[in-house]
Amino acid sequence: MNPRDLIETSRRLAQFGPAQPTQADLRRAVSTAYYALFHCLAATAADLLTGDGRSTEWHQVYRALEHGKAKRACQQQEAMAAFPTEIHRFGGTFADLQGARHEADYSLEDEYSKPNVLAIINRAEDAINAFGQADVRHRRGFAVHVLFKRC
Repeated sequence: MNPRDLIETSRRLAQFGPAQPTQADLRRAVSTAYYALFHCLAATAADLLTGDGRSTEWHQVYRALEHGKAKRACQQQEAMAAFPTEIHRFGGTFADLQGARHEADYSLEDEYSKPNVLAIINRAEDAINAFGQADVRHRRGFAVHVLFKRC
């Protein structure tokens, strides 16, 4: 999955031409914005831990990322404080948007507005862009942090 394609898909769902998008479109847009972050992190982990060869090992690392475990790792304030701003921001956005995705997918109480959903999408895109600018050693360290328990 290409995270940038997912951001664009999310944006298309939220904008839905000149008409007002449906609640289903807006909810799916929030969910897709989160998945852009998730796949960005999974691909980064696989690339930096195995190389960008799409090998068996690459797929194993890519598939090893777990939603809940990654969110909990992103919420560990002490560990996250060791990372630079770009990584810290990505982690915070990842955790927040995972919660937003859960609400969008399962809660029937919230009403979504186009401006709020577009703000969520922009936040995801900004976090992905900043994450990509972080030094490779910090991105690798973050990948290890979200994939493995501390010894």
